[in-house]
Amino acid sequence: RVVRGNGARPQTLEEAGLDEAGSVDLLIGATDRDEVNILACWIAKKGGVPQTMARVRSLEFTDTQSWARDLNVDLLISPERSVAREIQELLQVGASFHAATLMQERAGIYGFTLSGGSPLLNRPLKDLTAAYRELRTIIVYVRRGRQGFVPSGDSILLKGDLCYVATLREDRDLVAGLFTGEANRPLRRVMIVGGGKIGFQVATRLEQNFQKIDIRLIDRDLEKCEMLARELGRTTVLHGDASDSELLRYEGIDETDGFVCTTASDEMNLVLAAMGHNLGARKTISVVRKHSYLNLQEAFHTDALVNPNEALASTILHRIRYPRGMGAVSVIDQIDAELGEITLAPASPAVEKRVMELDIPRGVILALVERGEEVFVPKGSTVLKENDHLLFFSSRDNLHKALAALGAE
Repeated sequence: RVVRGNGARPQTLEEAGLDEAGSVDLLIGATDRDEVNILACWIAKKGGVPQTMARVRSLEFTDTQSWARDLNVDLLISPERSVAREIQELLQVGASFHAATLMQERAGIYGFTLSGGSPLLNRPLKDLTAAYRELRTIIVYVRRGRQGFVPSGDSILLKGDLCYVATLREDRDLVAGLFTGEANRPLRRVMIVGGGKIGFQVATRLEQNFQKIDIRLIDRDLEKCEMLARELGRTTVLHGDASDSELLRYEGIDETDGFVCTTASDEMNLVLAAMGHNLGARKTISVVRKHSYLNLQEAFHTDALVNPNEALASTILHRIRYPRGMGAVSVIDQIDAELGEITLAPASPAVEKRVMELDIPRGVILALVERGEEVFVPKGSTVLKENDHLLFFSSRDNLHKALAALGAE
């Protein structure tokens, strides 16, 4: 149902269904105005809505958790921060085209393209499990051409397969090497185009997490450059046009490990990434907001595309879709699948059962188990315990069945 009006006005919210009877369970403020979103949540809370979320673009609101508490908002969401986190992960794992952290950032799901030099080539996955027993990782989805499938032990990987892998973060470099046949290089130089909120957040995260890294940020706006130079500590801020190939060459793009395009224009980001690729950047990343552009990765020779809208949607979904026991539900839009987390409650039908005995349909994989301080890949004979924290992969059609089998529905 669509209601036209100002979402920060009590009358509009009442027209939309906010009443004293408590018929509204959740209000999400997602307009492009922070104040409207926050005020709508505040009014909703006063009206008895139990859960509220607000999208905020001003980073001051999300610098500290006390802001949300003081404003009576359950969750303040900054898509720019989520995007910056994803871009950092993509930069750190140079061979990946998809990266997302999970399980309180102890694990992640990464996308790799199988190269001709990979030791995984033309071998059934069950042989790989035997060969790499200490590796805490599992391939959860394979895309081959326009088709995709959830692999089994008999599945054989072919050159060019796009493989989505769940693994511990400390194992990600080793996993990347298995798919590429090459060692993962440390991050030495990153060039960022665009000094907006996303570009600023990427530079800030890199400064915080890497002590010996050359960061260069390019923007056309002189006033913005002067402000960024004051705010950033170790980033070299350049006033110039990133479409100037001579400027990029002079700044050493051919020695750049990551060329990140974060301007407000999707089209400009794609074109700049293609330029960066042609000029020798080791990896190019483009921020794109239009869903239709997500399939243009190969056409523009961009190694990875990041969509702020998907980051925002995933953040909201993991808080509301499956609230009982769920830590996260991460949407992987390109493969029509979801990766979720769940902690087994005492009453779960999965407790004290072996994985092979669970009523889990095909198309669902239990990827990782966190038990106390231990994290491991479960086998068919693994007996699940109360309070086990599970990371599972599922096609969307089977998600409800998987949750039911694990006691989350």
